[in-house]
Amino acid sequence: MIVSNRRITGLTGDVIAELVAEVGPLWHERHQAKLASRPRKRAVGGGPKHQLVFVDRLLATLVHLRHGATHDVLACWFSVDRSTITRSIGEVRPLLAERGCTVSPDVRLRTLAEVVEHLGTSGTTGIIDGTEIRVRRPAVGRKERDKFISGKNKQNAVKSMVVTDSGGRVLWCSPAQPASCADITHARQLGLVTLLSDGPAVEILADAGYQGLGAQAGGRVVTPPHRKFKKNAPDWYEEMYERQRKAHSSRRIRVEHGIAHLKNWRALARHLGRREHMSDTVQAIASLLSHQQTTDLHSTRQT
Repeated sequence: MIVSNRRITGLTGDVIAELVAEVGPLWHERHQAKLASRPRKRAVGGGPKHQLVFVDRLLATLVHLRHGATHDVLACWFSVDRSTITRSIGEVRPLLAERGCTVSPDVRLRTLAEVVEHLGTSGTTGIIDGTEIRVRRPAVGRKERDKFISGKNKQNAVKSMVVTDSGGRVLWCSPAQPASCADITHARQLGLVTLLSDGPAVEILADAGYQGLGAQAGGRVVTPPHRKFKKNAPDWYEEMYERQRKAHSSRRIRVEHGIAHLKNWRALARHLGRREHMSDTVQAIASLLSHQQTTDLHSTRQT
């Protein structure tokens, strides 16, 4: 029942079956390598057997990401110890994050360079925006505690840059970093300026937080128009400025829709786990969401 109900996992049964076929062998290979790498007093395969098969480990991870269910609740649900759920999620989540975002059945985007190349090859307009995810406050006395304080929302958070296409489909999410970093600084640190300057001709839409990036990237980043008159602006200028700003916003709004779909997964509404796991969490959810979006789009085209 849990597999057939999309409201539980956020994914259809067909997508979950594909994940089992793809990720299952990778998990088994890493698990066996881990067993063989440590000193042992008995042969690999000895001792108690798994109480939780891989399919259940995957489902537990999906429910945790989708609904923010605690490990205690999942342990009761699957009739195992809490430590088993914790270990399972810690093993499966990185595997999901490494998959990358699916844009077609045979194309995966894992890095920002691959995203820029895909946009140039397909002639698609990309849209970028930063999103903040609230996290627990670092303990008193912890080094660089203030770096997690967001200047925008005045709360402890991490930030990730999201890239979507013109339809709002998620193409890539960056690893999370402390939210004190400005959006434009984050984009520069990710190497976006170099990729756009040296790469194919593409158009990237962005909000006012990225103003100035277009000049550095050869005009390939389009931001809202600068306001030339701060006081006593002529009426004709106000009308033109509002018309240009709304035209840009109507094209850029798709990335907000993509971020909203990401935030529907409770693990990104507010992250209560360890902050160092946040990068895997956001990239795993982006991978799952893009896979489901691509599957839905492919099914719609067939019908």
